[in-house]
Amino acid sequence: MVKILLLSDTHGYLDEQMLQHVRWADEVWHAGDIGDLQVTEKIAQLRPLRAVYGNIDGTEARIQFPLDQLFELEGKKIWMTHIGGYPKKYEARIKKGLLEHPVDILICGHSHILKIIYDPSFDVLFLNPGAAGKYGFHAVRTLLRFQLDNGNISNMELVELEKR
Repeated sequence: MVKILLLSDTHGYLDEQMLQHVRWADEVWHAGDIGDLQVTEKIAQLRPLRAVYGNIDGTEARIQFPLDQLFELEGKKIWMTHIGGYPKKYEARIKKGLLEHPVDILICGHSHILKIIYDPSFDVLFLNPGAAGKYGFHAVRTLLRFQLDNGNISNMELVELEKR
């Protein structure tokens, strides 16, 4: 069993409230718009980190992190990227990728809108953790916590942090 903390759109912001959830996790996944590499450096000091760069991230982040993370963990195939759309409105490259290389979980950031949607057309669980940072139009900072265990996803929790 692996406890996952999923966050996105930190835009350079990391506080103690977020770090408490980092300490809970076995792995932290960041779905882009890191903003300042001090965020990912601090997280990586505490827990293993998987991250992708987002549209606001500069050259250093783009060198350190890929556009896409495709990996398998606990019997689940996972694709994490920053900009991907969402069910019924996927970006063209995402739709093509889902057809050519199906995954069990598709993770995107970018919208600052938390979404958890099962998409039967691709048999994929779509996750967007919303925005954990303070920059953007969202009213409440959010992230997701869940567990992967031998092909099962369990204990999915929406975490609402303080209002921005």
